Amino acid sequence: MDKRSLKRLLVLLIVHLFLLGAGCNRQEKDTQASPLKTESETGQQTLVLPTHGAYTGAFVDFGPGESQVTFDALKDFEELSGKALAVVAFGNFWGDQNFPEKSVHIIRSYGAVPLLYWSPWDKPYVERRGPDRFNLLNILSGQCDSYIDAWAKAARAYGQPLLVTWGLEMNGTWFPWSGTFYGGETIVDYQGTTPLYAGPETFKKAYRYVIDRVRAQGANNILWGFHANNYSSPIASWNSMAQYYPGDDYVDWLGLSVYGKMVRTEGWADFIDMLHRPYLEISQLHPQKPIFLAEWGVGEFPPGDKAEFIAKAFTHIPQKYPRIRLAVYWHERWENPDGGYSNLRIHSSLQSLKAYRRGVADSYWLARPQFYEQSGQ
Repeated sequence: MDKRSLKRLLVLLIVHLFLLGAGCNRQEKDTQASPLKTESETGQQTLVLPTHGAYTGAFVDFGPGESQVTFDALKDFEELSGKALAVVAFGNFWGDQNFPEKSVHIIRSYGAVPLLYWSPWDKPYVERRGPDRFNLLNILSGQCDSYIDAWAKAARAYGQPLLVTWGLEMNGTWFPWSGTFYGGETIVDYQGTTPLYAGPETFKKAYRYVIDRVRAQGANNILWGFHANNYSSPIASWNSMAQYYPGDDYVDWLGLSVYGKMVRTEGWADFIDMLHRPYLEISQLHPQKPIFLAEWGVGEFPPGDKAEFIAKAFTHIPQKYPRIRLAVYWHERWENPDGGYSNLRIHSSLQSLKAYRRGVADSYWLARPQFYEQSGQ
């Protein structure tokens, strides 16, 4: 037996032995859906979001760089979780200087829609290093135009619906496009009596610049996500989500990263505490645009109850947060500089795996994307 077959067998054995009798997984299709305004190059497909229910999604531990998508990894996660994925997320960093054609085709062949975290980040991909050659000022001066244009042409050639976030979690301090690196709270202008701050204003200009160039190449198959961290760091009025919002014309959906405890030095946090206030805050940016959990997850840190965190996410989103139309779980394990591990994988414990499988099995969580089929012009 080769390694691939052995790996697949082990996954099946884990699920069978530990979750025998957990019940059948219902994957009912929602019959009501609303269109998002993006089409393939031929005009044949339009991605729709359900008016009731939410899509399942995940980042599936694709290795260093977050970009090594494999079909086997997707099928293994499906077997582990008990439900297929409607959206598959992965990293696409500017330092790689490519449009991830292979990865999006793998995801398409699996039956999901790709979600690209398109990040202006150079190698090595280490957080808290500060701006690099893809810094916002270089972008605005046109130094990255050839790459942006080539990426956009490849995205257009792909022709199928894509979800893309550019410059995610800009209201934090860990990525090089953070507003803290571009003047932060320095007031540069006023909109009426409202001050405008250097950091967020620079980010907004770069965001619009990039999206304008992509659209100019005809890549109209992309749905653009404004993807913020749930709580700003630092917590200050100048660094709020609203300060970074680039405008309705540049945003198709509103995204949040919502994590519980990630490293052992952090305190334990309840899922509702991590989502409720940020959900209300991002909802104020637009009254109708769909909201995605563009990333969510929690580490295994007893006595903190990871299973309860996961269970609350699956039960409370339908009850209290009706604008959420997609939840992308971050299924990864990594070693930290202190030698400890952050294990966000759904099977970090038997209890966590049971909670995930039980939660996602509900028919509210939809396993495949839906499309409107249209004839070409």
